[in-house]
Amino acid sequence: MLQNFSKAELKDFLDTKVVQYNNPKFIESDPIQIPHLFSKKEDIEIAGFLTATIAWGNRKSIINNAKRMMLLLDNSPHDFIIYHQESDLEALSPFVHRTFNGTDFITFIKGLQHIYKTYGGLEVVFAKHAETDSLQKSIHHFKQGFFEINHLQRTQKHISDPLKNSAAKRINMFLRWMVRQDNAGVDFGIWKSISSSQLSCPLDVHSGNVARKLELLTRTQNDAKALAELDISLRTLDPNDPVKYDFALFGLGVFEGF
Repeated sequence: MLQNFSKAELKDFLDTKVVQYNNPKFIESDPIQIPHLFSKKEDIEIAGFLTATIAWGNRKSIINNAKRMMLLLDNSPHDFIIYHQESDLEALSPFVHRTFNGTDFITFIKGLQHIYKTYGGLEVVFAKHAETDSLQKSIHHFKQGFFEINHLQRTQKHISDPLKNSAAKRINMFLRWMVRQDNAGVDFGIWKSISSSQLSCPLDVHSGNVARKLELLTRTQNDAKALAELDISLRTLDPNDPVKYDFALFGLGVFEGF
């Protein structure tokens, strides 16, 4: 069916799907609704980062557990991270989302405090190591800095490392939320030191399967090599805003069973 698509027709088809899904209605069923609860830049980025960290499995349970996280941080995530006492962390211990438990949550709060107090914040760390066409090296360096604090080895698995061949879906999704300039009110575009052209599409089962059917991707595993291949394909369609097609691929896969 798709072999007869010219590149221009494929772009038109996907651009239409972007318009269909990249609108405020998308927020109602998506974890991105959690950072949308906040207006302060640091609250948005911390809420986004923590929500993206647990964004696997059932979407309803992701949203419910992310709301619980925010409640445990007194619905002021940045203030909590900067000013909490050791005793404040005890309330976080019972938290669990799949394999992300209370110990992981507490470690993440300490890791975020370290990032803000030592490096000047999340945006600064990611911008520092950004390459002209990729943030994958930035993710690697961010993970290194984040885990400079005392932590259990098991907690490291909750931040993927693209330099170890991970597609790093969740953190690429978080970066899309923060960086992408979105006129539709879904993505925030609050990180001005990084450009949308540097972003990579969050690659998961749904977007990967649709990308293969549309012949944007040939590699069968959803890993860093597949992400690099998909990046090249999407950048030929729109070099300035390649990850807008995440809305099309995700929408086609999840809502249309494409």
